[in-house]
This record gives sequence, structure tokens and C-alpha cells, in this order.
Amino acid sequence: MRALLFDPFHGASGDMITAALLHLGADRETVLRAMASVVKEPVVEEAERNGIRALRVRTRAEVSPRSLDAVLGRLAAADAPAPALAMAERVIRNLHRAEEKVHGEVAHFHEVGADDAIADIVGACTALHALDVRHVAVLPIALGGGLITGSHGTLPVPAPATAALLASSHLLAYPGPKDGELLTPTGAALLAEFATLPSSQVPPGEILGVGYGAGSRESGTMPNLLRVFLIEAGEVEHDRVEILETNVDDVSPEVVAHAIARLMDAGARDASVIPAMMKKGRSGQLVRVIADPALTGPLALVLAEELGTLGIRVIPSVHRLIASRRVIRVPIVIGKETRDIAVKVGSLGERIISVKPEFEEARAWADAKGIPVREVLRRAGEAAWQMVAREGRDGG
Repeated sequence: MRALLFDPFHGASGDMITAALLHLGADRETVLRAMASVVKEPVVEEAERNGIRALRVRTRAEVSPRSLDAVLGRLAAADAPAPALAMAERVIRNLHRAEEKVHGEVAHFHEVGADDAIADIVGACTALHALDVRHVAVLPIALGGGLITGSHGTLPVPAPATAALLASSHLLAYPGPKDGELLTPTGAALLAEFATLPSSQVPPGEILGVGYGAGSRESGTMPNLLRVFLIEAGEVEHDRVEILETNVDDVSPEVVAHAIARLMDAGARDASVIPAMMKKGRSGQLVRVIADPALTGPLALVLAEELGTLGIRVIPSVHRLIASRRVIRVPIVIGKETRDIAVKVGSLGERIISVKPEFEEARAWADAKGIPVREVLRRAGEAAWQMVAREGRDGG
């Protein structure tokens, strides 16, 4: 899995994002052609900030506020791949919504509706499409500080439109150096659209490349750069679950065991009982259930009915990373009989991380043959490892 990790330690703008992706290796001809079809052909030049080599992009466009319809009309004529144009349209509409949320209904974009912003958006979306990555994550973004002057007068940093975009996204931010506006509305809208994973959940991987995009001004001790990493990481699937918890100290173990069985029958992903010390030194149990969000209500009802609990804690929308899973059937021989056993195989990308035979099938055969179940599990596991190893050698 190829992923991008943006590191906006000194903020981000549309031109910095485009430049960083070009520096990382996005196809320059495709990106410049897309930008030139919106305004005039941009200038891409080498730059250096605090001894770090980077690229800088200048659109050479003039500031000319446009209506949303005019901006979308300009976008529709751009020479860029359809997925990149669709992404650029979402970015522009999000910018427009942010402007309206702050300023009310607006007839024209101002700074973010100018030709240079349109070109930056088209260029950045085209560059991302050209890199063909599976996921994008963004580290916490430095915002800057102080005041700026624009078409709406003097405004605080971050600009109100930028703050609105951050509030409607899952991006994290911090003040950063007090160095004026570091994160522009265009930069915020692009990073919010690009991000598909929280930065904390990017799986470990090899860094294939690093790109640097330079901002237009020098900034003293802190280099005015946006950094982006290209990472080759193991494939990780993800979903969302909810966690239900309750404490019990006056229920027999048999009743708790029955409750666990009912919860599993009702669709819980998992259920467990953890010994706990309760108030006044009494021993008790913490009952924990992992569930699909749609089943939270029915499972809470099971807990209340079976355990008589008066309160159930619900931890909502927990992001869960899961390995890819598949079930294979493995033939094994015991005595003169051959039987297929189901085995669950877990993997991260191309790497197999677990092989687990289905216990109930193994137990049924062990009972039929009069042998320990662990012997059936051992043989099924060994046969499964041999099967997946052959698949790897054969490319399948």
C-alpha cells in the first residue's frame, strides 16, 4: 500500500502542496498542462529554504474574484483527468460553503476564487491523482498567528474560512510559530479533501521519497516549507465499532456466561469478562462488548435483561484497524481418512501474520477419531502454513 503523509510543520497553501507533490515525483507535464488550461502556464523553479532544496510553483495569475458558477465553469474546461477534476470540484464547493458559513451568502469568491487559487487546486488534485496512492494522512498543521488583511478587512489568523474548514474536518492543528498566516483556506480545503486516514493510524512502512514545497516568502529561523513523505506500508483494513461496558458484582458466573453466549448470538463482534475489584473491596467483573454501531441498542438491552445492570457505558465510533482475512480449506490426513478443515488466514499486505484452524471443525474430527483436539489443530496449522507458502512462491 502506497500512502502519503503530509507534514505541515510550517502550514500549507495550494501552491506549496502542488510543489511538494511535484518534488516528490508527480508527473510534471500532466500537472502543468492541467494548470495551464485554467490560467497561463505556471513557473516551476528550484528554491532553497534554510539549506533545504525544494520546488516552488508560481501560477502568474492575477487576482480576479469570480462567482461559484464562474469558477466551476473554468474548472470544467480544465485539461485534467476526470477523478482529479471531481476532487477539485469538491474542494471548491467546500471552500464556498466555508465562505458562506462565515460571511453569509456571497456573490463572489475573493482570494479563494481568484485564478491562482483555481490553478493551485487543479494542480494539487492532478498531482495527487498522478502519484496513485491508496491513502493520505496529515500530521497536525501549524496555523500561525496574528492578523492578516484581505478583501474583508483585517482578520485573525487562522482566517475565519480556514477555521470553518478545519472545524468540519478531522484535521488536527496547533498555533505554531507566530509568523502570520501559515495555513491558507485553499491549503486547508485541499488537505481536508486528501486525508483518508488519521496520521496516528498510518501503518509502519518504508519511506520511498520525500518532497518539499516552498512558500513564497522567507520566514527567518523556520523554513517556509511543506514536507510530504511517500510511504510503502502494509495493507490495513479498517472499520468502526462501538464498545459497551458494565460492571457487575452480584451475578453468578453461570448467569454471566449465559449473557456472553446471548450477546454473541445477537451479533456482537466479541464479548469478554475481566475480573475487577469493586468498591468496598468486593470482587466483580467488567463485561465488555465490541459491536457494530447498528447493534449497540439491541446488545445493551441483552446486557440489561441478563445482568440486571442499571448503567451501560457506550464508547462510540472507535476506529479499528484490522488485518485482511480469508478462509481456506486445508486437507489433512489422520489414519486413512482425509478431511478438509477451515483455516482463517490473516495478512498485512503480502505478509501472512496468522494461521488459525477453525476450532469447532477440529474438535468434531478429534472426537470422531478419538485423538486430542490439539493434534488436529497442529496438523491443520502446519498444512495451512505450507499451502500459503506455496501460494507465495507461485505468485497466487
